[in-house]
Parts: sequence; structure tokens; C-alpha cells
Amino acid sequence: MNIAFLAHDKKKELMVQFCTAYKSVLSRHNLFATATTGKLIQDATGLPMTLLLSHRQGGHQQVNARIAYNEIDLVVLFTNPDSLESCDGQLILETIRFCDRNNVPIATNLASAEMLVLGLQRGDLDWREVARGRNNVR
Repeated sequence: MNIAFLAHDKKKELMVQFCTAYKSVLSRHNLFATATTGKLIQDATGLPMTLLLSHRQGGHQQVNARIAYNEIDLVVLFTNPDSLESCDGQLILETIRFCDRNNVPIATNLASAEMLVLGLQRGDLDWREVARGRNNVR
């Protein structure tokens, strides 16, 4: 599965802790992240990560495009709910809309991320592989 990670500045440390805790599950998948978040995860965990552009340079848009082309199966997007009304908030809402349109599971907080990664570990999200194969996209 292809998993994308994005995090607000105030949530980057939480993302690193999450990826450290679930390193054994995540190591079996293809991981993508915006530049700063991905570099922090890589440095802390050693997990191989495809680094996209930074948030400011269009990393969110790269993730959205990959979602639209059915190239991302799961998104973990740790947000700062206090900043959702800013310009950054619009990018976050756009990513959520892309996920909703394309049936891509998304977690925007630690509780939902843990539920998704545990489901991933059990094989509950294997239907994404079938869906992607049916569309002949990869």
C-alpha cells in the first residue's frame, strides 16, 4: 500500500512518535511525505520514504494529485485544528475532499491514525489493492 504523511508544524513531533510506534507495520508499505515531515520521520525511524515537495512548495498538491490518480491508499494528516481557517486550512480541506471523492481512508488525528494502522496490519484495507488493480493504475 502507498501511504502519505503530512503534518502541521505543531504536529510533526507527534507524527514522528506515531511512525516510531508503528514502524514495523509501516515498513511493509511504500511511504510518501512532504519534505520536512518525511525527513523527520526518516531520521527518527530509518524508514524509507519518498520525499515530495515541502508544504510551501506544493507538497499538498502533489499528494492530492496522487490521490486523484489512485496512487495513494491511505493518508495520515495530523492537523492543528486551530489553524483550519487559514490558507493552510483550505489545503487540508482540499486533501480531505480528494480522499472522500476517491474512497481513500484519511486520519486527521492520532486516534483515527491508530485505528487505520491497526486495520492495515490486520488486512482490513486490502480492498484498496483490489480497487487499484481493477483500475489498472500503478
